[in-house]
Amino acid sequence: MGYIEATRRQKAIFLTGMSGRRAVVPFHANELREAAKKRLSKQAWAYLAGGAGDELTMAANRDAFSKVAILPHVMRGDASIDFSTQLFGQNLVFPLLLAPIGVLDLVCPEADRVVARACRNVGVPFIFSNQAGTPMEICAQDMGPAQRWFQLYWSKSDELVLSLVRRAEACGCGAIVLTVDTTLLGWRNRDLKLGYLPFLRGMGIAQYTSDPVFTALLDKGEGAAISGTPRPGVTLHTIGNLLRLKANYPGGIFKNLLRKTPLEAVRLFVNIYSNPALSWEQVRWLRQQTTLPILIKGILRADDAHKAVDAGADGIVVSNHGGRQVDGAIPALDALAAIRKAVSKPYPVLLDSGIRSGSDLFKALALGADAVLLGRPYAYGLAIAGQQGVETVIQNLLNDFELTARLAGCSKVSEIDTDMVLRT
Repeated sequence: MGYIEATRRQKAIFLTGMSGRRAVVPFHANELREAAKKRLSKQAWAYLAGGAGDELTMAANRDAFSKVAILPHVMRGDASIDFSTQLFGQNLVFPLLLAPIGVLDLVCPEADRVVARACRNVGVPFIFSNQAGTPMEICAQDMGPAQRWFQLYWSKSDELVLSLVRRAEACGCGAIVLTVDTTLLGWRNRDLKLGYLPFLRGMGIAQYTSDPVFTALLDKGEGAAISGTPRPGVTLHTIGNLLRLKANYPGGIFKNLLRKTPLEAVRLFVNIYSNPALSWEQVRWLRQQTTLPILIKGILRADDAHKAVDAGADGIVVSNHGGRQVDGAIPALDALAAIRKAVSKPYPVLLDSGIRSGSDLFKALALGADAVLLGRPYAYGLAIAGQQGVETVIQNLLNDFELTARLAGCSKVSEIDTDMVLRT
């Protein structure tokens, strides 16, 4: 299908409205969020929409965009427009990618495949999550030749890390996005209130259970219970969650009903999935292991940006993980300017956290980002209308961006610079 030009789609929406039909997927960010909330369980909503602590950083991410004003030019002649860009030799129709979101199966079955097909249809790259519910190879098949990257979490097993990278190379991923701000799980009040972590139910671990290194560790008994580790009391609730775990594990409930492997796989995952000892030396090691571009995601300081460059990273993603890790951390947009100054163009700097509209994308580009990552809104679209919901959210944001840029007097990405915005 591909991208539909803004004025053409705008007219189609208005003409359809003449017959009394209204859009299923809301256009306004807050309405989109509220519509999705009505479709999801309490647990799914808490995990998807929540953040760390009192969620101050989540709110600050949005507030930062409201403090940047656009300074439009007029009558510059924009009959011919082209908002395409290049990253690492890859052509992007727009400077937008879909961010990795873990455990999307909380929203709907085979959610990662649904999002992959939506990205294929609209022409926006998808960054496969390390915590996906579907192995990357299957999502890659759904995408065909469409562009995809792979997000990497560094586990306690370097052999597993390398296996995941090799698989990403083999299934056509165009870059590795090493996420470094989640070496420990943030203190997330909503999830803690519900006592709910989806990984313990066997969700979001498909990249692991499909990996030969991980399964070899299982075969060696590495998934056995660790002495001294607390165990939940045996209740009907415990039994129900154990059955859900077995149902979520590859093969389904009937194959796994009498098997210990699903429980052992979850134990192994919990024991190794994050590595608090991650260092820049490991980034240097990874740089020697693959020819794919490596981006470091989770950078909020200029000095860390310099370290990423020195370690051989090909780009960085300015991000506070959508406010899910350090409550009170600087808004990603506010960190962008200092980092862009520290690592000047053409070194690629992307922005993640807080993008909700086309004007947000415009502001991010004006403040130095080469592209942005869209996160929660596409998951909300998924909850509301499945694949069509994801496609609609992407189209809405890009149409909004196109019209915002053109009305501000910009017909290409290179014209969107610091002269186009003012911090209020």
